[in-house]
Amino acid sequence: MDKATSDFRKHFAALSASVYGKPLVYFDNAATSQRPDCVIELQRYMSQEACANVHRAVHRMAMDATDLYQKGREAVAAFIGSPSVEQIIFTSGTTASINMVANCFCRAFVRKGDQIIISEAEHHSNLVPWQMACLWYGVQLKVVPVLADGSFDLEAYYAMLSKDVKMVAVTHMSNVLGVKNPLPEIIKAAHSVGAAVLVDGAQGIVHSNVDVSALDCDFYAFSGHKIYAPTGIGVLYGKKEWLEQMPPYMGGGDMVDTVSFEKTTYGPLPLKFEAGTQNISAAACFAPALNLALEAKQNDALQTSLAASEKLMTEQLDSIEGLHCPSLHNPLRRGIFSFYIDGVHPADVAQIMDKMGVAVRTGLMCAEPLIKKYTQKGMIRASLMPYNNAQEVLQFIEALKRAVKMLR
Repeated sequence: MDKATSDFRKHFAALSASVYGKPLVYFDNAATSQRPDCVIELQRYMSQEACANVHRAVHRMAMDATDLYQKGREAVAAFIGSPSVEQIIFTSGTTASINMVANCFCRAFVRKGDQIIISEAEHHSNLVPWQMACLWYGVQLKVVPVLADGSFDLEAYYAMLSKDVKMVAVTHMSNVLGVKNPLPEIIKAAHSVGAAVLVDGAQGIVHSNVDVSALDCDFYAFSGHKIYAPTGIGVLYGKKEWLEQMPPYMGGGDMVDTVSFEKTTYGPLPLKFEAGTQNISAAACFAPALNLALEAKQNDALQTSLAASEKLMTEQLDSIEGLHCPSLHNPLRRGIFSFYIDGVHPADVAQIMDKMGVAVRTGLMCAEPLIKKYTQKGMIRASLMPYNNAQEVLQFIEALKRAVKMLR
């Protein structure tokens, strides 16, 4: 193992674990990344020494909690290039962020007969909320197909655009195919007809350098647990002109300015969309998590090692008879390998691999329409992070081949 990867792995105690007496190979990162020691330590500190609510009290523990909470917001704003911290709204995850926009944006700006565009590669979290909105508001949902290799069909997309389209909601990077979408082209074309663009960045935030100002997207959503932070915390970035006009998602404490029985006025951004007590410690943990993520992105040796591991994985999967990975040779694919193998069920393969210490995901990956474009049985997904290495790839391939041999 090269020094850059070895040094980075030291941040993650879980990676030295054993499963059934075998060294753990954790390749389920697209579902949830492992948590570094710096994040675990901050969670412990906030549970023991800064366990208080934010924005409400003047005592020391409350002020410490509030300070750490706001540092988490500042870290997010800096990491994605937000023009201001007020445009960073904390949610429980990508799913909650997208549901918030589907609800609040549509209430304010969508009318019967309008259209919403998504793509065939969407996670259920960026499909079902828009289906629900279409039912509520009498809106038509249009779906951009993906090509055989998982690429976004730009020509089909351009043909769908019209003045009736109010929202384009697309993934930055498919959680199944690992293919990055051409966001600059998608966003520019949507804006040319007056449509807003929401980007599901759950995977893209991990494998891309995100600058929301440069992208000019209207909304960007992602989850903390995909990028070293805890579960239960997510982000919605939005342009001020939309956020200020959208009604709040929920009512309650901390999102108000003045309250009477006759009328309530709402607080400023981002409080307007953060009713109730937030996941305070998880939000604070964005600071160490994203600092580590930035360190990884800026470490050339680490990124070179990761690219080498992905290249090795591509070559090894390509050599297995009967294995089908639709996006394997797509130059826009990063980090994620989803495939199926003739004659075996994905779940059976994964169960055997688990006994060999290898953790992968199987099934429909919360993207049933996309998976069923290629196969009815589901797929096996292996997903890599900067802490993974070439030796783990070889262990994965050995376990995969042994499992397939046992099942055929």
